[in-house]
Amino acid sequence: QVQLVESGGGLVQAGGSLRLSCAASGRTFSSYAMGWFRQAPGKEREFVAHIWFSGSSTSYAGSVKGRFTISRDNAKNMVYLQMNSLKPEDTAVYYCAARWGLGDKDPGKYDYWGQGTQVTVSS
Repeated sequence: QVQLVESGGGLVQAGGSLRLSCAASGRTFSSYAMGWFRQAPGKEREFVAHIWFSGSSTSYAGSVKGRFTISRDNAKNMVYLQMNSLKPEDTAVYYCAARWGLGDKDPGKYDYWGQGTQVTVSS
């Protein structure tokens, strides 16, 4: 069982930066791939980034590649999403999620989810 709690969301102007954090419970955190997803009003939840259990591989959605960076600290049971050059279209609720082993872009493949944190980017 893994419990996830996101933090770090807020209101930022376009071009600004935010760093999201996700704190995970459980002794086997290092065995889980972690993903960040987002959901804007009226839209489906979409993939943002994922990182493998070892941290050796990452993947990004095309819309955020080069602007967002996912990382993890297995010693602290934490995963992060550094978001730079934010755009109004990045406005959404951001969720972290966990699945055993390797990362995946399909939110349906993840077993555990946090409650989400709101990110609002003003123009």
